[in-house]
Amino acid sequence: MTKTKEEILEGITLTPKAALRLLQIQTDEEGEYLRASVTGGGCSGLNYNLGWDNKIEKFDKIYESQGIKIVANLKSLLYLKGMEIDFSTDLLAGGFSFNNPNATRTCGCGTSFSV
Repeated sequence: MTKTKEEILEGITLTPKAALRLLQIQTDEEGEYLRASVTGGGCSGLNYNLGWDNKIEKFDKIYESQGIKIVANLKSLLYLKGMEIDFSTDLLAGGFSFNNPNATRTCGCGTSFSV
């Protein structure tokens, strides 16, 4: 079954590089779901958070990208809808990066944004 454009824009996706890095750092104890969330703070007002989780809460949405199950609660999903997570090994700007179509401003380090 192919996904419609609306389904792709709603979800959170991973690039192949991000998925590979996540699988390299995941351990059995950390959980089977990648939880993406947003908290207040940072230079631009909101911070991205990624972590492993074993629990699915009542208001969570589940997506799958590159073989990894991604979970986000509805509150965070308002800010993360359509986001793509990438990974780079660049020495100066390496690590995970967030291509978020909802962000109107981001900080220099790339982990904080505003909408």
